[in-house]
Amino acid sequence: MPVYAYKGVNQAGRPTKGTITAEGPRAARARMRTSGVFLTELTEAEGDAGGTAVETTKGRSFNLEFSLPTRIPPLEKAMATRQLATLVNAGVPLVEALSALVEQTEHRALKAVFARVRERVNEGSTLADALIATGRFDNLYVSMVRAGEASGALDAVLLRIADYLEDQVRLNSRVMSILTYPLFMLAFAGVVVGVMATLVLPQITELLISQNIELPWYTKAVIGFSDFLRGYWWALILAIIAAAFGYRAFGKSQRGRGILDRFWLRVPVVGRVIRFLAIARFTRTLGSLLASSVNIVQALNIARHVSNNTVFEEASDMARDAILEGAALAKPMRASGQFPPLVTTMVEVGERSGTLESMLVKVADTYEEQVETSVTRLTSLLEPILILVMVGIVGIIIMAVLMPMLQLTESIG
Repeated sequence: MPVYAYKGVNQAGRPTKGTITAEGPRAARARMRTSGVFLTELTEAEGDAGGTAVETTKGRSFNLEFSLPTRIPPLEKAMATRQLATLVNAGVPLVEALSALVEQTEHRALKAVFARVRERVNEGSTLADALIATGRFDNLYVSMVRAGEASGALDAVLLRIADYLEDQVRLNSRVMSILTYPLFMLAFAGVVVGVMATLVLPQITELLISQNIELPWYTKAVIGFSDFLRGYWWALILAIIAAAFGYRAFGKSQRGRGILDRFWLRVPVVGRVIRFLAIARFTRTLGSLLASSVNIVQALNIARHVSNNTVFEEASDMARDAILEGAALAKPMRASGQFPPLVTTMVEVGERSGTLESMLVKVADTYEEQVETSVTRLTSLLEPILILVMVGIVGIIIMAVLMPMLQLTESIG
């Protein structure tokens, strides 16, 4: 049943707004009229819809607008999940808990999504099936909810999902905060070089060329580069855009994605960070699923996608096939050659002691710290390199201009 967001005026003359479910715009208006609300705007607020029908009831005029699907931030989803877990743990019935969640959720798209979930649960659907119907929750989220419903520990599973989402947001925020300064330095260096090459350098080189002196080869090269930037800057931008689209298209193909994943894993320093990040995501997801009573085969099928790397997806498939044949998890992980000895040893100890889930989470914690440490070291190495590159480029430009100027001064003397 569609969900509508409305704005209007109540019987006391005060503005009001909220959401309502109805079979159509006419039924929604009728329900609001019955409740004593005069509508000024009625919007179909389906969070996963590609288009949004907007109906403004000023007189009898109607408009139809289209908008792209609204992205739901992971942190908003984590907060809503934690609130739902608190309500369920307090003994509130699921439908009432979802109603309360819809009322207190501020994010518009997420409010509409949970309103649809509430309607489907109210009609007799399970929470996992209702989440699938919205199309806004991944297999990891739905599988853990389904396992929580089956085991009768939905509140604990929802808390675990919220912890997982918050951990992922925290890790991504740490990495981005560490990379912000080097990226800013790189952009600043590009702007400085661009300004010097296109605005400052041409004014000086025109003077040198007008004196009919023989210019050194490096001065000619700098002048040629400046002329190219001024005359063909648009071609350079088009080439960068084409290269980006080509890289993306190649990465989307199965063969291209495998080649690029293997290439980046072999890059010094960067490959280490990518490997540690993939291991952290894989082990945390697998541990969370196993702790939520998801069987290990299904957990591996879900966790393989979280690493976002074909190399680790193949290693996960190898582990799944070996487990189906009766092997333990540590053995195929070691045979794949993609997991460090620390990971396989902790997994083996966890299997022997019956604490595999907690061991996987400990591995994830360890490698998330390694990711942060490695990224910090990488950025500390990039900063002086960027400064040296910037100084070198500026030095070349200055030398290319200064040497002919000295030659010109000597000839005048």
